[in-house]
Amino acid sequence: MNVQQLLRAYEHGERNFAGINLQGADLRGEALIGVNFQGANLMGANLSRTFLLKADLSGAALNWANLAHAKLNDAQLVGADLTKATLDGAFMVNAQLVEARLCGASLDHTNLRGGNLRRANLCGANLARVNLRQANLNQANLAWVNAQEARLGHADLQHANLHHGNFSRAFLRDVNLLGMDLAGLNFSGAKLYGANLRQANLQGSNLVEANLKLACLVEADLRGAKLVGAKLEGADLRNVLLEPENLAYLPGIDRPVLANLTYHSPNAHGGWQGLPQAVG
Repeated sequence: MNVQQLLRAYEHGERNFAGINLQGADLRGEALIGVNFQGANLMGANLSRTFLLKADLSGAALNWANLAHAKLNDAQLVGADLTKATLDGAFMVNAQLVEARLCGASLDHTNLRGGNLRRANLCGANLARVNLRQANLNQANLAWVNAQEARLGHADLQHANLHHGNFSRAFLRDVNLLGMDLAGLNFSGAKLYGANLRQANLQGSNLVEANLKLACLVEADLRGAKLVGAKLEGADLRNVLLEPENLAYLPGIDRPVLANLTYHSPNAHGGWQGLPQAVG
């Protein structure tokens, strides 16, 4: 079936096109609302500005496809292959992308609010300015992503792989990062207001000018972290691991906060001991 045959069938009420081969097809700007493209071959297809609201693209091959500014709200993309696909500016509110493959995909300014990306593979994806508020990214692979200015407020990031990710100026208000490995990540200028970073590993991370007001950093490991200009007013810093010399880089902390801070330093036996008297 070619594109013209597909469009004629759609006009006559047909919606089931499961397994169809439309590799490289040009469907830009077409209205294909509620279609069934399960397992379809849409590799390299041009679907820019196409209306695919509530479409079922589960298991579809969308490698290298152009979905820029496409309308995919409430679409099913479970297990779809979107490797290297272009999704810039697409509307994908509440889309289902469980176990989808998005390695190297571009999602600049994409709206994925409330989307389900559980166990999705986004390794190396461009997530700059993406809207992932309230999205489910549990167990997702976000290694090497560029998430500058991404909006991730209230997103579920538990058990996600964030290694080598760039979250500079990202919005991460109230996110739960309990016990996660965030070592070496770039959170410069990030909005982590009220975030749960309890027992998180932030060794060597870049938190320059990050907003950590009211964040929970209890027992977090901040050894080697860059904290110049970080805003930590109201943060819970009990038993945080922090080199004494780093106190000089916390200009946002007032005296009452310093009085309650108990940081740790290596003792002669290589262990860790509290030294609250050094910050009184």
